[in-house]
Amino acid sequence: MTPPPPPPSDASVPPPLPATRPARDPEAALELLVHGVGGHTPQEMLDSARTVRVSGDETAALYRRVADTDAESRAAPPGGRREPAQEAYCWSGLTSGGATRALWLLLLPFMVANLAHWMRPDTSGLPRARRLYGALVRLVALSLTVLFAASACEVALDLTAWQCAGSAACAAHRSWLAFLSPAHHGWWSQPGRRLALAAAVPTALVTLLWYLSRRTWAMYENQRTPDGAEEDRAGTARGTGPDEASEHAADLPALARPGFWYGRRVVARLRAAHTAAGFLTVGAAVADAAVRHDTAAGGTPALLGRLLQAALAACALAAVLVVCRSGRSESVRDPRADGALTTALPAASLALLAASLLYAGWSRPGWRSSGTLTGDPAFRAVALAQAVLAVALAVTALVLYRTTRRTGTALRGLGGPAVAVLACGTAGVMTGGVAQRVADWLDGGATPGMGGAAAPAPPTLLSWQASVIPALLVLLLVPVAFLAVRTVRAARAERARVEADYGVGRAPDGPPADAVRTRQIADRRAVVRLTDRAPRLVGVLAGAALLLGAAAVALSWISGEVPGRAADGAGPFTEAVADTAQGVGSWLVGFGFLAFVTLGRLAYSRPGIRQTIGILWDVGTFWPRAAHPFAPPCYAERAVPDLTWRIRTWTRQTGGRLVLSAHSQGTVLAAAAVWQLDAEARGRTALLTYGSPLKRLYGRWFPAYFGGPQLTALHREMRLWRNLFRDTDPIGGPVGATDGGALPEVDRGPLKDPLAYGRSAAHPLPEAVSGHGGYQSDPAFAVERAALFTSLLPGLPGQQRRADTRESGEPAHEGGAGRSQGSSGRSSA
Repeated sequence: MTPPPPPPSDASVPPPLPATRPARDPEAALELLVHGVGGHTPQEMLDSARTVRVSGDETAALYRRVADTDAESRAAPPGGRREPAQEAYCWSGLTSGGATRALWLLLLPFMVANLAHWMRPDTSGLPRARRLYGALVRLVALSLTVLFAASACEVALDLTAWQCAGSAACAAHRSWLAFLSPAHHGWWSQPGRRLALAAAVPTALVTLLWYLSRRTWAMYENQRTPDGAEEDRAGTARGTGPDEASEHAADLPALARPGFWYGRRVVARLRAAHTAAGFLTVGAAVADAAVRHDTAAGGTPALLGRLLQAALAACALAAVLVVCRSGRSESVRDPRADGALTTALPAASLALLAASLLYAGWSRPGWRSSGTLTGDPAFRAVALAQAVLAVALAVTALVLYRTTRRTGTALRGLGGPAVAVLACGTAGVMTGGVAQRVADWLDGGATPGMGGAAAPAPPTLLSWQASVIPALLVLLLVPVAFLAVRTVRAARAERARVEADYGVGRAPDGPPADAVRTRQIADRRAVVRLTDRAPRLVGVLAGAALLLGAAAVALSWISGEVPGRAADGAGPFTEAVADTAQGVGSWLVGFGFLAFVTLGRLAYSRPGIRQTIGILWDVGTFWPRAAHPFAPPCYAERAVPDLTWRIRTWTRQTGGRLVLSAHSQGTVLAAAAVWQLDAEARGRTALLTYGSPLKRLYGRWFPAYFGGPQLTALHREMRLWRNLFRDTDPIGGPVGATDGGALPEVDRGPLKDPLAYGRSAAHPLPEAVSGHGGYQSDPAFAVERAALFTSLLPGLPGQQRRADTRESGEPAHEGGAGRSQGSSGRSSA
């Protein structure tokens, strides 16, 4: 996973000289640009072909125009002020890069499970319920690791080493398995030794996940905040102790706490527990078959096997306890790594795995493999555990939601449980797809599980789960059709509003009516509203997946046969339906796995596909790894400290004004960085956001962190904040931060999009519908940007006074001065 090369810059321009401390100049001005999803080159952000990197590395860096590298040291023109310099922060290297980065898509279930942790409903009390919610999500995440390890064991141990290598007919068609076949009479022909050899595959998978988690943590997430910032917020700089500092930080919004973007301890503990769980799953799969054989034969080996199984169970219980007790500590920055625990637990599990391999590899001359390993009981246990955890998580979420009933929360607090179910379903499709495809490859092309007694067959549960996928897709057609009809009706109703907004036919100089143009704009406005209806579709999908998954477990338990065979004797029609569902579902599962791999590769090689799915991926990897340590790395744990460092150091060195100008996902990073600033830096900073998903996506799905009260609290700290939005934008929207009129208005919009309805003297060519992009070309952008810089000038009331009163302990709400300043320079859209 090598980081991508830096964006191209002017090769003829040498790197800048080492920076010197500029003289303090209150009129110095800097616009710090932060791009959104998909990334932009410095040349695009700065609108210049000659750019140079002033700080950072190939992954994330600050760029300027060549002419602006010394902007702070220049003298102001006679009788005027210097124009604000522009600086671009490019962080796209944190989320995109080479083709190998596409493999991160295989970690999608882990990322989705991690999202469920942050979707906890907002509540002001019930600390035990909040801790229970986090523990349940972490247990769901642990079950995904066990499922992945069990799937690797199913492919390598059961299908390959036990069934195919143990069958002379199957091994005869696979020459690379000949040395494992009983007909070969070699040292590896005994079943236990075959299993011990095949265990190298799942063991390597778990080791790879551990390595990637540890490596990406060191590369992307192990960042430090500016010196003294955490002490300033926690109060330790004033001589208070850690308990008092923790109590002080607990009163802050979550993203303002000093330890929020530094989860070293919890990630290390979870990584140790998940690694141990993976190794123990492999050890249990290897030892179980040998224990069953020895129990039937009796004697001392059976006793040793039982003791080994007890040790495996005890170590697994220890891993579960570590997961349950590994909650995040955000009130203080916790650099501890718990070296004894994080080393002892994986080491103990690895030792037990080695003992299992030795036990299974002991010579048993009369042992022959037949049937299947214990795949069905293991997969059923995982599926039942996931269902029970999902229901318990839903109950806990409802209890938390009922304490506040925060409006706008996705699925009335059930967003987290729904996403957890989708994580389990996605993992089931991926792991089941691997097993189905391998079984299909080994049995010579027959339908997996239907190829005859000698053909390798995956567990019955996987066949039943594949059979319910066509039913799930049919059920989804109902809400999709409903949304399509509703969108068409909304587009028709929107046409009149479009003509009213542009004054079509209402004034002598107004544009003439154009049915095609009206329909184009109205359709765009109606389609983007599907973003607001996505929670319902997610809820329907999660509910149907949970019910059908439970039905698959029950049917596999009752019938003990694959769907096609279980329907024998039920009539020709029933048998045909069962066979069709089994065959179609099997291919859909395999196709789903291949689609994950293909989509991941295309997402990082074709910009168009990258932008289409980029918002979902960037939302998922924005959050720290609080539930699953094997999830893709959190880029915000690098980007937020970067922005915090830059804002704080620049404002302290120059004493000047800074406007943090952010688009799309960049607005989320900007808000997180502002929360981490101290009062002095915040007093010299203004925030300009456009195309922002802060409320539309983050406020809805993550209400405990970006809900209405949290955004209003941010506005109290950052009174100079303006947000631009359009009603043709599928991602951005109003922030809506308000406090009963006591705070200056944040939102301006909706801006007209397109700027002109038809051709005119000012717009002789048809204007395109910009949607989520092109905000900086709107005239309102320049007006608001200039107003923010003007409001930050020394001597004007507002932001600086806000910082001074905050330091002196005066009330947070101020009167007319702040409001008049916040409304300066505004004009209607």
